[in-house]
Amino acid sequence: MPAQQPQLLADGFKFLEAPKWHDGRLWVSDVFDHRVYSLTLDGQRSEVCQVPGRPSGQGFLPDGRHIVVSATDQRLLDITDGVQLYADLSGHATGYVNDFAIDAQGRIFVGDFGYDYDGGAARQPTRLLRVDLDRTISVAAEGVNFPNGSVIINGGKTLIVAETWDCRIRAFDLGAQGELSNPRVFADLGTRFPDGLCADAEGAIWVGCFNTGEFLRVLEGGQITDTYRFDGSAISCGLGGPDGRTLFMTTFLGPTSEIATEVRKSAVFTVRVDAPV
Repeated sequence: MPAQQPQLLADGFKFLEAPKWHDGRLWVSDVFDHRVYSLTLDGQRSEVCQVPGRPSGQGFLPDGRHIVVSATDQRLLDITDGVQLYADLSGHATGYVNDFAIDAQGRIFVGDFGYDYDGGAARQPTRLLRVDLDRTISVAAEGVNFPNGSVIINGGKTLIVAETWDCRIRAFDLGAQGELSNPRVFADLGTRFPDGLCADAEGAIWVGCFNTGEFLRVLEGGQITDTYRFDGSAISCGLGGPDGRTLFMTTFLGPTSEIATEVRKSAVFTVRVDAPV
């Protein structure tokens, strides 16, 4: 177990997803408050924009453009300068659009729930979509089970995706033209539901386990090297800070029955780690 204890950075949010460090600030989506915020390292927050369709996954293209998911209307938005449509996935996705990863060429690999989650439909596998820089949308992979947090590692050669309901992290080979192949299990997490994740420079994955309140550092093959545990839900995480060694962890510190209500029990914690982003 690590010796350090996580420190509160900011609280009073509804449900924080997809923490990303960029340009000296932390950017987060508050899903059920329908807002994107940026945070300084002393916890000061600024509202970036409102996303009525629930902001979720977010990231930055190689040219710096800020892309965020609008989940319920199945769109990607460019919020760099105002809010503009980047890609409409409504003819391709089979559920709410969720999280994504961006490769060095600006291709976005994005997942969706795969079924009517809010309506209580039966769980079913879905697929990963790829959105190229020219906004072309194609199917990147089939048969993924609730794809969630994702990240690209191994010098751009491997795509990592959390499959929440399968309690595992999956890896794909990522080819030069954006093709995915060789799906395999990166780590079996037993009964833990992996949500958002990030990677460090050593190829390990930090992942939030929603149902256990744990943030784990996991090696390929499943070895867990570090654990931070919260009394609530572990949502997502990201590495950043001036030296890349600050782990940002978003949590919901209450029962799951209070999620998607007016309760504001979501918070960001930080802890210093050895391996940088």
